[in-house]
Amino acid sequence: MKVLITGSRGFIAKNLIITLQQMKNIDVVTFDRNDELEKLDLCTKDCDFVFHLAGVNRPQDVEEFTRGNYGLTSRLLNSLKKNENKCPVLFSSSIQAMLDNPYGKSKKAGEDLLFEYNKKTGAKILIYRFPNVFGKWCRPNYNSVVATFCYNIANELPISVNDPGVKMNLVYIDDVVEEMINALHGNKNLVCTFCEVPVVHTITLGEIVKLIYSFKKSREERSISDMSNEFTKKLYSTYLSYLPENQFSYELKMNVDQRGSFTEFIKTPDRGQVSVNISKPGITKGNHWHHTKNEKFLVVSGKGVIRFRKIGSDRVIEYHVSGNKLEVVDIPIGYTHNIENLGETDMVTIMWANEPFNIENPDTYYLEV
Repeated sequence: MKVLITGSRGFIAKNLIITLQQMKNIDVVTFDRNDELEKLDLCTKDCDFVFHLAGVNRPQDVEEFTRGNYGLTSRLLNSLKKNENKCPVLFSSSIQAMLDNPYGKSKKAGEDLLFEYNKKTGAKILIYRFPNVFGKWCRPNYNSVVATFCYNIANELPISVNDPGVKMNLVYIDDVVEEMINALHGNKNLVCTFCEVPVVHTITLGEIVKLIYSFKKSREERSISDMSNEFTKKLYSTYLSYLPENQFSYELKMNVDQRGSFTEFIKTPDRGQVSVNISKPGITKGNHWHHTKNEKFLVVSGKGVIRFRKIGSDRVIEYHVSGNKLEVVDIPIGYTHNIENLGETDMVTIMWANEPFNIENPDTYYLEV
């Protein structure tokens, strides 16, 4: 299948192209504003599907709206007619096509051209009036408030919020691309003539800002937001894509003493805490128990033994552990426990607790095993 994509250097197109290139039996040809218009005739000669994503939304001259959104659409359709190619055309329009502004009018004019083209030729058309689209590779400080906020906050730049209560309808780039590929394969979500991306997130501007700032702060707090929320997960992924390239990493606070070290890695509000424990040879750590807090230990390097003794009992239970055989040991409540390094090198243990450590209520009671 030969697929033509106009506006190939744009945000949506770049994400679509990289996805299509990973698929078998798809030949992608592209057209953008730097190409000669004559190239369209070659591209439309034998293409099987057109993604018409080219458009102008921030011109220096208002007249460019018409030339870029209406004019290019007209040129594309005339080129298809000239080549007698009735392949499907998917058009990237905007919810602003319903508004009385130069950009909206130019998009509406492009839509009308496509409807007329459909009546004359019978060619299949799919028009998507996209709301705000967000995700990786979107240009900041241009036409996406999410891209601007993510970039500016990640780069210690100021942001401006006129009305935090403004509600926004947002679609995520991966959902957009998935829908487009569904359309390519003949599956679409048609709603009253226009198609739509099935997953739309509605959230206020203030909530978006609060989330992005929490992502920035999460590095200091070693925390992770609630990733069970689909929008939070997508926005966090988007935020990370705007980090400065010299700030991909961040340091953790290592609590070091003669026994080794203990370092908190990740804290979550609902899925507990992950830490890294390093024990020197011959060192025993622990000798405490919990009422409700429970843990999982995973030795990933070195070898040792985890001992348990139920409160009120004299019987000691032992589990020998090693980085050569990865196994998780559950630490149940009501058992005092410790872990001893039996090897000649440092023993590294990944520890998970079902709740972040709370210094005011540690639920930890010293007792020798």
